[in-house]
Amino acid sequence: MAVYVDLYHITLTRQEGYRVVMLNPERLSRERVAEEFSWVQWDSDTQRLFYLTAREKHTLKCVQFSPDRNFETMFELPLEIPKMSSVTSVRFVNFGHDHYQDLKDEGLRLEVFTSPSGTMCVCYSHPVRWHKDATYTIAFVHRGCSKTFTVSLEKGSAPANLPTVHPIFIHLDYYIVVYLADHFLHLINCRQQDLLCYSLFLSGADGHIEALGSGSEVVSMSGSRLLDARAGRMYTMELNPDFLLELLSSDRPEAQRLAALHCMLVYLQPNPVIELKIINWISENVMSFDAFDQIQEFILASLYRVSYQQCVSLDKLLPYSCVLEKKELPVALTAIPGVKCTPELLCQPIIKGKAKSLQGYWEELQHVLERMKYFEAVPSPRFRTNLIKEDWIRYQAAMNSEKKKSPHSYRQIEENTKKVLSMVDTWRLDRRVVPLFQEEDQQQRVLVGLMVDKLREHLNRHLSRLGKKKIDLLVVNYAAKLLELVWHVLELVWQKLKLGPWVLCIKQQGSSEEWAMFHVMFRILEATKGLCLPLPPGYSTLLSVLGVRCLPRHTFLQYVDHGLLQLTEPFVSRLITGLDNSDANEQLKFSILKRLPEHIEQKVSHRWDHPITSACISREYVKTLLEKYSESRGSELLDYGKSSFYPDFLPLNYLAKILSNREEQAQNPFEEQENVDVRFVEETALKQTLIKLGYEVK
Repeated sequence: MAVYVDLYHITLTRQEGYRVVMLNPERLSRERVAEEFSWVQWDSDTQRLFYLTAREKHTLKCVQFSPDRNFETMFELPLEIPKMSSVTSVRFVNFGHDHYQDLKDEGLRLEVFTSPSGTMCVCYSHPVRWHKDATYTIAFVHRGCSKTFTVSLEKGSAPANLPTVHPIFIHLDYYIVVYLADHFLHLINCRQQDLLCYSLFLSGADGHIEALGSGSEVVSMSGSRLLDARAGRMYTMELNPDFLLELLSSDRPEAQRLAALHCMLVYLQPNPVIELKIINWISENVMSFDAFDQIQEFILASLYRVSYQQCVSLDKLLPYSCVLEKKELPVALTAIPGVKCTPELLCQPIIKGKAKSLQGYWEELQHVLERMKYFEAVPSPRFRTNLIKEDWIRYQAAMNSEKKKSPHSYRQIEENTKKVLSMVDTWRLDRRVVPLFQEEDQQQRVLVGLMVDKLREHLNRHLSRLGKKKIDLLVVNYAAKLLELVWHVLELVWQKLKLGPWVLCIKQQGSSEEWAMFHVMFRILEATKGLCLPLPPGYSTLLSVLGVRCLPRHTFLQYVDHGLLQLTEPFVSRLITGLDNSDANEQLKFSILKRLPEHIEQKVSHRWDHPITSACISREYVKTLLEKYSESRGSELLDYGKSSFYPDFLPLNYLAKILSNREEQAQNPFEEQENVDVRFVEETALKQTLIKLGYEVK
């Protein structure tokens, strides 16, 4: 039986003012579009005709029709598909519903789905018999691979006379939905094909669509529409976010929870209600799962969605999951019970269109295929945040060293940070709840600038065609969105726990709500530290304030010693001035001071009105002056008779004379420290002498 597709050119004419008729209907001009094919599909939305030829090897071809009534073969792809069943009729897709063909045709079913973002998926399946496993294949043309899924069905659950059925393929752009009534519902990720855990595999009651019973004759239409031919109804497929939230519960497999989380964060449109529910779920399940860190997934997936919307080319360059950072993947994420996946490489497709016709979808598909070739040749094209770690450790050592830092090495880093923070500061200034971005957190500022620097370098290496200005804007937006995202999470949890400004009062013991807030903030710190991602300036100070309110003193110090809490200058100043000098508080203050880097200790110790800190300040003051003092002039100060100090304490008299003379010659090297002068040193020395002699000093 000869089969072919012809294009008829119909000319219309108007008669008698209102009637429109064909001109010369008996002599219509026509052109042959396709012939000798075993399968054909028409997409009315995009005006494309796909057909499958099988002369020597199965080849998928596509004809694109244009508004000027011309058509052109744009695409060819050799396919390694099983041999078609010997049937007398050709399989037609989207040419109308043929009830007789659906009942009789037991051969291979095939459908092609495309999207404006440059994706193309070829889906086909064999008929499913009740006593065998179900098998279907999806060829991801834009990824250069195909995957065949074999699904185990429950044996003996269906009668022997059950007719053969096919899975239904539904296109949701980001996912291909594969549905077999009463058996399974799979959402296969079209973009992220690295692991099965980014696709959602449902079975049993979870995989049942109530509106589509087992007796329905369902046909997939263009877009995400379904036709129930028996009931005469048309459906539009949508994902229910409330159902996806149910999949996050603790009794679900971790691979299913990861897939549901990614589906809500990346596929669904941003929804404040859904976002709040996800953040509540994170705050109530702050302990990391065995296979993945839900906070890291939330951060990376959210940043990926925002960046991908700004530039599709970032798809292969930005991280979207913390699982890919692991050296050894957990078994819970690599194996799906009841589902076997067999990957294969695809032949390279051929874009045959002329340069002028490569517009819209075909231009985007060509770019996608070119990027695929490039990224296949480049090892590890996706940005890994641990690339920052080595430089970050070096900068940390420089910041904590006693040597004065060179401003030139930090100039670029600081400029990056200023750009990021200037963008963050423009967001919701009048609605701040959590006290962040209110201090100069040098460590986080350096980490922000360093991340921008490394990400910019990575994108310039792999995506230089965008231009430096575009890339600079993308990386600054990425870092700013990261800080804003953490801030937003904290604000929602803060409001949920009904916390207020009293949290910053360091004298009182923390409540259960503050303990919950500390736990959430500490988990966020762990998650970002594991990825070497920056936090908003002021985060470490707020976390330390909550820690000293909620934790036992010895536990708090252990957190500090293990590097889990950072002692910032604002926190230590608040601690020294906010707590009285009781025995327990004195012990805590001394323990904090001895753990501080020297450059921070010198800044904060003078704020504590205590004899020991006064002695330390005096010793440092005298040591600095005497080191710079010229010994050649020292003998001139031995003339005690001219001294205006008390003659009964000659050593102090001599020392005070030296300091007074030195202050007259040079500026005070401790001018940033208030109340440090000769009289202060003299009074401190006298107090220390009286203490050593056994007198009580008030």
